[in-house]
Amino acid sequence: MDVRGQIEFRRAAGVACALVEAGFVAFFAGGCVRDLLLGRVPDDYDVATSATPEQVMSVFARLGRKTLSVGAHFGVVLVCGEGDGQGEAVEVATFRHDGAYSDGRRPDAVRFSTDAREDVVRRDFTINGMLLDVMAFEADGDLDGAVLDYVGGRDDLKAGVVRAIGDPVLRFTEDKLRMLRGVRFAARLGFSIEEETFRAMRALAPEIGAVSCERIREELTRMLTEGAARRAFEMLDASGLLAQVLPEMVKMHGVEQPPEYHPEGDVFVHTMMLLENLRAGCTATLGWGALLHDVGKPATFQPPQGPGDRIRFNGHVEVGVRIAEVILGRLRFSGEETEQILALVRNHMKFGDVMKMKRSTLLRFLRMPKFEEHLALHWMDCMAAHGRMELYWYAKHEYEAAPAEALRPQLFVTGRDLIAAGYRPGPRFKAMLELAEDAQLEGRIGSREQGLRLVRERFGVG
Repeated sequence: MDVRGQIEFRRAAGVACALVEAGFVAFFAGGCVRDLLLGRVPDDYDVATSATPEQVMSVFARLGRKTLSVGAHFGVVLVCGEGDGQGEAVEVATFRHDGAYSDGRRPDAVRFSTDAREDVVRRDFTINGMLLDVMAFEADGDLDGAVLDYVGGRDDLKAGVVRAIGDPVLRFTEDKLRMLRGVRFAARLGFSIEEETFRAMRALAPEIGAVSCERIREELTRMLTEGAARRAFEMLDASGLLAQVLPEMVKMHGVEQPPEYHPEGDVFVHTMMLLENLRAGCTATLGWGALLHDVGKPATFQPPQGPGDRIRFNGHVEVGVRIAEVILGRLRFSGEETEQILALVRNHMKFGDVMKMKRSTLLRFLRMPKFEEHLALHWMDCMAAHGRMELYWYAKHEYEAAPAEALRPQLFVTGRDLIAAGYRPGPRFKAMLELAEDAQLEGRIGSREQGLRLVRERFGVG
């Protein structure tokens, strides 16, 4: 465990131990126990306790620690770090028993409990249902001996299986999002989904619409950015969930591509192969750009029109941008994220012309925001198809070699210069400015005066 991981462990252990020393039962719970047993560094630590929220806050008030009641109804309290930073906070949840989930998202009511077993059996999957007695672990360092397992999570962890706790239909009926979470855990950990659990997913997949678009978006984004995107989306497809959350993706199945460019197979196969190259920790925008870059192909498929012709997808970029815009709007992406994802879809085919571009056109291309993501998408696109990388290496070299002042120089001719020269603002302004900027980027002019002379030659005197 690295230094940061050790600090996070010590912070959470301090919270659990403080509750035990105050006379309560407290354990590490959930994913952090799973990750510790797998030898992974947990992203965060959750503490489950017999103390009520009011008792938790009282314990830490006596210790001079700030707490925040973020979900008192569900028994959740954040214990802040010594600097009162929420970024250092440890989540503490009271043992509880959940009532009915009438909306398929959250329990209508909860009843606090002092029984750890009762708390565990209402959780989602066995591998997330184990507890760690921190005091026992601190005493002798025996991780296995300090684990409490009421649901068979340790056996499933060893077998590499994601299994719902108890009746999977009941677990997924309670919270439909658990179906997506189950797929994500299985993909990220390289596990299989237990047969009965998977059957329940397939049966209840049409009900995933009860989950908010935002929660669906976050789960899909995690799948794209945790390093196992291909496996995740193939499992989504097999479970029937993909047809519910992204029906546009399912249409890629069976859409053939010209073998001279895409020997790998149809559009769905190509997209899955591309997702396989998404590295853990990649940006959400790159992940979604990769997923949606060819979403316009099914609607624009055109078979060969005669001897010597090939399969074509005329206009698939423009159609893909429109479809992607609908998807991103449906999932309520921010304007900034939407803009970048659409830019990735809109520009992914331009690499085909990169060696033939005028210098000004090339520099405009290279200076697109987050151009590194465009490069990364093109690399993945090639690797999932013909494997020819000369365009990628050319663009990468030009991008890395171009100084910032070459990509975004201080313009010789501005709108103010045009007005001062007697031109009235209007539709021609953009063309005038682009003419001067192109000439500057290509090295054909070297001053404001030369730029204005070029404008006068093309557009007349102002």
